[in-house]
Amino acid sequence: MNDYFKSIILQKTGAPSLVEKEVIQELWSGYGKIIRIALENAAIESIVVKHVQLPKSQKHPRGRHTDIGHQRKLKSYNVETTWYKTYSNTSMARLPKCFAIENYHDETLIVLEDLDKAGFPLRKQEVLWEDIDTCLKWLAQFHASYLGKVPNDLWNVGTYWHLETRPQELEVLQDNPLKNAAVAIDKKLNTCNFKTFVHGDAKLANFCFSKNGQVAGVDFQYVGGGCGMKDVAYFIGSCLNESDCERLESKILDTYFAHLHKALGKKNDPLEKEWRSLYRVAWADFHRFLKGWSPGHWKINSYSERITAQVIKNL
Repeated sequence: MNDYFKSIILQKTGAPSLVEKEVIQELWSGYGKIIRIALENAAIESIVVKHVQLPKSQKHPRGRHTDIGHQRKLKSYNVETTWYKTYSNTSMARLPKCFAIENYHDETLIVLEDLDKAGFPLRKQEVLWEDIDTCLKWLAQFHASYLGKVPNDLWNVGTYWHLETRPQELEVLQDNPLKNAAVAIDKKLNTCNFKTFVHGDAKLANFCFSKNGQVAGVDFQYVGGGCGMKDVAYFIGSCLNESDCERLESKILDTYFAHLHKALGKKNDPLEKEWRSLYRVAWADFHRFLKGWSPGHWKINSYSERITAQVIKNL
């Protein structure tokens, strides 16, 4: 990390010195790192910084090096900085506090609360129903916070798999009925009456759990406008097998909407009716991306195929 960024961290936290403790993870395709930094003799013990650096050579994990992908990633980091500057402080859902955002040449630094130290040290690869319930509550609170808001300087349509940003995946999609229905599926989601901000990448790996059953969300590169069902369907697909996705579908939706009405402070029946009808449409939308992006992916299963076929039939 350059000296200028180090000076910004010291200035914003009041620490006299810092130590880079560990790289938590590399950013996708070599676009930088997420680093935990210890602060010495400061009120805050440690912070987490997202240090975005444009790669000298693009190293896509799947061997895809395209300008479309590059521009999408650049915008995603601009969206995340806007999110923290403009919108994050009105979220009912727990997320890291942002201490500073700084740009320097072609690098960006986002200085964030260390959620491990704030009481959210657990990451889960397998979940109990209680964990799913907690994450659905987080999503409901997030969506309630931004219902009806206009996503200025965010993604106009949230999620990283939005059709307009994924022309290459659509082009190589071998499932012709799904390929032909892609625009109609996208339109059905984007023309819903009730819109909010969606997280856009609400997978299990982006939730940090406390020991007493609370949760905080991270990674806001793909926040934008849309139907909240896109987050719910994507989250469920990230943590349940196909039989549980099907078996628990009604319970999942009942639980989410109970949390949403509570977060809104009143029951909104028209919203629930519309969004319930779009849950499977949202599922089919992600299925379209996945089949074009990685046809052998573990998330492609008989449940996804069946409900997508039903969605296409009902268009």
